[in-house]
Amino acid sequence: MAKDYFWLHLRDLPYFRALLRSIEAGYYEDLDLPSPTLDVGCGDGHFATIAFDRSIEIGLDPDLPIMREAKSRDAYDLLLQADGARMPLPDHSIASAFSNSVLEHIPHLDAVLRDVGRVLKSGAPFVFTVPNPGYRTQLSLPRKLSRAGLSALGKAYESWFMRMSRTINLDDEDGWERRLSAAGFTIERTFRYFPPSSLHVLEWGHYFGGPCLLPHKLFGKWILAPYRWNLGLTDRLVRRYYDTSPTEDGTYSFYLVRRR
Repeated sequence: MAKDYFWLHLRDLPYFRALLRSIEAGYYEDLDLPSPTLDVGCGDGHFATIAFDRSIEIGLDPDLPIMREAKSRDAYDLLLQADGARMPLPDHSIASAFSNSVLEHIPHLDAVLRDVGRVLKSGAPFVFTVPNPGYRTQLSLPRKLSRAGLSALGKAYESWFMRMSRTINLDDEDGWERRLSAAGFTIERTFRYFPPSSLHVLEWGHYFGGPCLLPHKLFGKWILAPYRWNLGLTDRLVRRYYDTSPTEDGTYSFYLVRRR
């Protein structure tokens, strides 16, 4: 029976994060990621527990508190607290790697890509998802403001939204090709997903999902009642945007690259 990725995320996460992560989880389903596998920027480990039917050999993240949560999920055989640009791993020791919606947050991205290239074996796959320039240009509120003659305010909102979501890197395909080539990678496959209509759900979810902050702060859980009776209406309203199809106007990008 196929996994219902949307429900598996919705019962644990604010709905806007559940929408994006559930779409991305489906992309890993048929990928061949040989062991040992490295999760670059593993965070709390929630994504790995849903996307994979096995434990991942190594999860790496610089944030110690969030890694304690990853440890409690038992998603990894080994957890390493380290900077992705200085991984405590031998050269050419990793057979595959992935990084899900992480690389956009990293100021020293090129250094991290170089170190991922260092630890991967020749020919090893590296899979990652990232927002592309559409994540900024397709936000709904700036467009409304522009139509009202308030373009400057719209630009200010774009900049604020990038800071709020800690988004630093928004490369297009050419930009990623340059970065990856310099780090020793070749792009094997890429496509865009998450159209503007889905991005708008994500955008406004940052505000409407605010009530989830309190239980997470108090109890360490985003959702206190992860049951159909509580989440059924949210499921019906948001699931219509759950679409894994590649689309030219997608605001996020999937990459399968290989170490040369």
